[in-house]
Amino acid sequence: MPSPRSARPWSSLLTALVTAALLSTSTAAASPTETAASGSGRRTVVEIPPDVTAGVAVFDRLTSRFTESYQADRPFRSASVVKLLLALDFLWSRGPSYEIPQADRDRIGAMLISSDDAAASHYWAAGGGSAVISRMVARLGLTGTAPPPPGYPGYWGYTATTAADTVRVYRYLLDEAPAPVRDFVMGALHRSTRCATDGFDQGFGLPSAFDGPTAVKQGWSGFSSGGCGASAALAPEGSTDATSPALDLVSEALHTTGTAGPGDRTVVAVLTLHPDGTPFGSAYNKVTALTEALDVPGAVRPAGIRFTTWGSGVRVRSAATTASSVLTTLPAGVDVLVGCQQRGQQVSVPPYVNDWWAYLPQYGGWITNIYITSPDNTLPDVPICS
Repeated sequence: MPSPRSARPWSSLLTALVTAALLSTSTAAASPTETAASGSGRRTVVEIPPDVTAGVAVFDRLTSRFTESYQADRPFRSASVVKLLLALDFLWSRGPSYEIPQADRDRIGAMLISSDDAAASHYWAAGGGSAVISRMVARLGLTGTAPPPPGYPGYWGYTATTAADTVRVYRYLLDEAPAPVRDFVMGALHRSTRCATDGFDQGFGLPSAFDGPTAVKQGWSGFSSGGCGASAALAPEGSTDATSPALDLVSEALHTTGTAGPGDRTVVAVLTLHPDGTPFGSAYNKVTALTEALDVPGAVRPAGIRFTTWGSGVRVRSAATTASSVLTTLPAGVDVLVGCQQRGQQVSVPPYVNDWWAYLPQYGGWITNIYITSPDNTLPDVPICS
């Protein structure tokens, strides 16, 4: 259960308003991206929060044009995004039939759907470690991807990659890969789970910014989300005890990549670094807001109003009562999309009492309004559930 705060969240409301201002389109508060004309001829300027380092590339497959590009060739440590290359390297040698043993189907599926680290370590070792990256760089013509730096041969998450190269990987999958490979890998990414195998919350970025259909492969390093009903341990590639002049191995990394729109119309790659010690909820919100603001043709932005939660382990329930089943839990301080609100069971978290509950359409469940930052028991501008 969340721990109640000593005061009603007025201070959090102020913090939320300040954060919203930082994420707004005020050029005084952030640096604009490099702009690119979209298929419609419109030009966009996307704001990057001042304490976030980002590489962004958005490619519209229908028009064969980039709609967004910002530091797209800047190298980032890939974290779990490298699992795309691990899967492709294994599948490359399957032959014309592309028969995949069931054990590998299960293992690769877990690696792509729920970002299973043990599976990644298996294919890293089986493929010869850094040799996997060297092979895939040559095969796909990647220009900013490189094996982990010297001294870290086993750290597959320290593989360097760029937003532009990530888009190239997805374009290969969608437009060039043999059908069995495309269907297997993209089918897994379309089934991406909110909770990773280790309990990490994968709901940031693409899954929160857009309604389906989306395919998603997330990456993180240095964070513990505390969501999905469990406290996630740091991923093995998330060690923060090293530095490198060529690749930042210290700042927390949070990446969202995949596709959006019917027929996987648009490929999105958003790679970000955050100052060491950044709370996961803060990074979660910034990456989601940045992704949502991008020009992503074909993507559908969900209806509702975003509010910030407070407390960790906030429970999302199947009905507006504490007796109903728990669907999931939320990390501390994340923005959630509220579709409507209604009265339900009265909940007491001294000194607060509230019988209003918020419906979260992206989770298909309810949370008590007590744990949503708002000056009143009801949420402003949110309709009553019909």
